[in-house]
Amino acid sequence: MQQKIHQTDKPTIRQYQKIPRADCLCGIILVYTKRHTAMTDSLHLLADSAGKPQYLRIKDELARQIREGGLAAGDRLASERLLCERFDTTRVTIREALVQLESSGLIYREERRGWFVTPPRLRLNPTVTTNFHRIVSEQGGVPRTQLLEKGRQTVPAGVMDVLGLKAFDQVYLLKRLRFANERALCYCENIVLPERAPDLLDQDLNGSLTDLYATRYDLRYARMRLRFHPTSLPDHVANLLGATAGLPALLLQRLNYDQHGRVVDYDIEYWRHDSLEIEVDTGDEEAWTKG
Repeated sequence: MQQKIHQTDKPTIRQYQKIPRADCLCGIILVYTKRHTAMTDSLHLLADSAGKPQYLRIKDELARQIREGGLAAGDRLASERLLCERFDTTRVTIREALVQLESSGLIYREERRGWFVTPPRLRLNPTVTTNFHRIVSEQGGVPRTQLLEKGRQTVPAGVMDVLGLKAFDQVYLLKRLRFANERALCYCENIVLPERAPDLLDQDLNGSLTDLYATRYDLRYARMRLRFHPTSLPDHVANLLGATAGLPALLLQRLNYDQHGRVVDYDIEYWRHDSLEIEVDTGDEEAWTKG
């Protein structure tokens, strides 16, 4: 005998009834009451008739609005509650759609403020000697650097050979955040040789280190050795950037030489994955084309 399910019963996935095969692909359908919101959230991520999960359809719709200009760079998205109402779905489904957009670099989240459309990426040409403040200013932004920590310490083992130092040699270590238009984009650690800038820790380190080297120590970057590769944000870096731990990031490691060919410092930088693009001009288009 078929079991009768009352509307006041809390539904479970075990409650079902046989229905004609013409009405259901498998001949079995779950019977839900009006209290179906108690079901597991995975049910809200089931594919629609076209085979695409709801969170992906929501992601596609929001991405379309961004690409067509309905949402401009810096615009704040509607709250998750309002998005739930608009798309008639759960917050878990909306959050999954937003995380997908964040991973693709279209939006970003600020703690207690919500979700925003990502501004255009900064363009970095590693063959040109420049600095963060100049890059941001030249591309129409307002740069800012915030010193988090400074000190003198024993050289870290991981950079000892790169800097040509021995165990127990001393270095300056600076930890700083870089902002463009008040959005934190980059966490940077500068490991500086004290003999190049003897009283560096007494200076204002909330600006361009490159400019400070030039004006106070007559040091100018003449060349660099640069390595970069994709990685993920470590927890402590993500926390400082106000980003989600584990998000993709670009890790830059740069060894800088002065005009006399001497090593000055070594930079380790974590950039938000949506904030930077590498642009290289070979300077010889014809030779490049011919290979």
